[in-house]
Amino acid sequence: MDTKELLKLVVERKASDLHITVGVPPVLRINGYLEKLEGEPFTPGQTEEIVRDLLTSEQLKKLEQNGDIDLSYSVAGLGRFRINVYKQRGSYSLAIRSVALRIPTIEELGLPPILKDLALKTRGLILVTGPTGSGKSTTLAAMVDWINSKRTCHILTL
Repeated sequence: MDTKELLKLVVERKASDLHITVGVPPVLRINGYLEKLEGEPFTPGQTEEIVRDLLTSEQLKKLEQNGDIDLSYSVAGLGRFRINVYKQRGSYSLAIRSVALRIPTIEELGLPPILKDLALKTRGLILVTGPTGSGKSTTLAAMVDWINSKRTCHILTL
């Protein structure tokens, strides 16, 4: 299975994440549960081929220097992805997260209406916390989108 086929599968199966590690088949995270794809375990060569498909030559240099790299990756007509590539036991591993093309509204996320009021405060600190995959980035994106629709201001996110 090549890189584009794997990313297409992420979108088709509505997976939040794709994990690629040497010695096991690729794993999708769907509704919080890990599901191994059918097929043979990935070899170091297969994993390295995927890394070379996804990274530019400059990104490959940074990966070699630092041992890991975070990047954004888009496929026209398919979607956007956040990717973390790192070395594990001497081989590359990848954690790929699907990123929605459209920002959902606060209402669509089923968030409490108080978030709209908080988002319009001119001062203060809002902390959005939770485990991986719990919707922190999506919540913040919805709040920032709400702020941008109501007023012009400088927004700092960390």
